Amino acid sequence: MTSLSRRAFVTAAAASLLVSCGGRPAGRDTSSGTPSASRASAKTVHAPGRSVPVGLRIPALGVDTPVMQLGLAPDGSVQVPPITAHDRAGWYRHSPTPGQTGPSVILGHVTVGDYGDGVFRHLDRLRRGDRIAARLENGTTAEFAVTDVRTVAKAEFPAEAVYGNVNRPELRLITCGGPRTGDGYRDNVIVFAVSSSAPSSAGER
Repeated sequence: MTSLSRRAFVTAAAASLLVSCGGRPAGRDTSSGTPSASRASAKTVHAPGRSVPVGLRIPALGVDTPVMQLGLAPDGSVQVPPITAHDRAGWYRHSPTPGQTGPSVILGHVTVGDYGDGVFRHLDRLRRGDRIAARLENGTTAEFAVTDVRTVAKAEFPAEAVYGNVNRPELRLITCGGPRTGDGYRDNVIVFAVSSSAPSSAGER
C-alpha cells in the first residue's frame, strides 16, 4: 500500500465497526467496516502487481458476485455496499488488492432490507479449507483457502486480527451475524483466508 492508503486503512480500522448490514435503503447506507488483522508467522509469499478485484466466487456457498470498490464514509468509517435488489460485495480500496501481501478486505450484506438475502447471507457456513477466488481486473484470479470463520460481537471486533499487517497475501470477508437488534445485527461474521496459489490467468481455469 502507498503511505496515503496505509494511513486511510489504519484510520478506518481505528474508527469503525461494520454496523450496517442490510437494514437501510440505497442512498442512506453510510455505515461501515471495522479494523484488524492477524500476524501470521508463515514465510513471506511474493505477490503480483496490484490489480483491483471485479468479482468474487465462493463455490461452497454458490456465490458468484461482482465486486464494487468502497472507500470511507463521511464519519471516517468504511463504506458498505448500497442496499439494492442486485446485491454485490465490495472491496475496501485502501486495503491490498487480492494476491498482494497483506489483508485484502471484502464486505457484503447478510440481508438487504425488503429485497431479502444478501450476497454474504451464508458466510458463516464456510469451513476450513473451502476455496475462494477473486477475479481481478487484469484477467487473473487470486485463489484463497479458508483458515478460520469467527462470529464476534461488534463491540469486541478483533481489529488487529482483521486489518493488521501480515507477510503473505490474505483475504478477509466480513458481514453481519447473530440476532437482529433493531435495524441491524449484534455480531460480525469474519472469514479469514490465505493465498492458496499464485494468481492464474482466466484462460488457465
